[in-house]
Amino acid sequence: MLNNVFGRRVAGMVCGTMMAALLAPLAPSSAFAGKISIGHTIWVGYGPLYLARDLGYFKENGVDVEFQVVDDSALAMAAQAAGKLDGTATTVDEILKYRSDNFCFKAVAVFDESHGGDGMVSLDSIKGLPDLKGKTVALNEGSTSQFWFSYLLKKQGIPLKDVTVLNMSADAAAAAFIAGQVPVAVTWEPNLTLVKTKKVGKVLTDSAATPGVIVDVLEISCKVLQERPNDVKGFVAALQKAVDFIKTNPDKAYAIMAKGVGGYLKEPKDFADAASGVKFYDKAMTVSYLGTKEKPGQIAEVIKLGNEIWSDLGKMKTTIDYNAVIDPGFTQ
Repeated sequence: MLNNVFGRRVAGMVCGTMMAALLAPLAPSSAFAGKISIGHTIWVGYGPLYLARDLGYFKENGVDVEFQVVDDSALAMAAQAAGKLDGTATTVDEILKYRSDNFCFKAVAVFDESHGGDGMVSLDSIKGLPDLKGKTVALNEGSTSQFWFSYLLKKQGIPLKDVTVLNMSADAAAAAFIAGQVPVAVTWEPNLTLVKTKKVGKVLTDSAATPGVIVDVLEISCKVLQERPNDVKGFVAALQKAVDFIKTNPDKAYAIMAKGVGGYLKEPKDFADAASGVKFYDKAMTVSYLGTKEKPGQIAEVIKLGNEIWSDLGKMKTTIDYNAVIDPGFTQ
């Protein structure tokens, strides 16, 4: 089984001196004037960052960039809060847990959405989501996997208390399911395909059935948005041009992005396989998804659900609205 330890949805619960030690390596990459620094985990959806860089699109738009791979999005957010990064690439649900009066940032662009890359595997005897009542489900607590799972339950009207959650990583959850230790697991590719190959159960549902729910965005600190709006506009324009390149030159794009993202995606074939489970957002899709301040797009619904789900799970203390975390103006 491929060990996806750097997947973007790892839930990090790091504190005290451990947090300080993990952030220390970021010091040389601190944000500074004239350069936009972005932190991200290793995830296929962040490939356009490197495509735009290596094809010269950022330079064309007068933007200097710096990217920092961080093992956990929680660490990237912490580094940004400490002023060591200008922004972070992560999921919509993830950013809601960190936005506060003391940590101001807004999402300005969309990278991708999971379209079959995430899923829930179950025993064949489980025919549908209503059958999850009373079952034990292995998943990564505090991660996008738990958000997505909770979203599915909410849509079915199933209370969270009606299932027992066994906390483990997405890979460990898949391994536990294949070993017959749990009847249900929430995981992602390549684990979904592995379950099908081993014929030990089935994919009960996947993210293709919930378009627009698991979505990766680029959020930038408010200070940068206010002081360097033209740089941010150029950054977003370069990303959108990179996505257009993927449409017309996928093989070349995958090779460039695989080299840039690295890790478990360093081979173009592995990157291409992973890309089959996502949809990269071009400008039109981004504009539609974000909407406007006067008429927010689908992201507003995800934000609303995120508030409800994370509050129910004790991960959020205050309500965050669309205007607090989204600035659609840079995509228009």
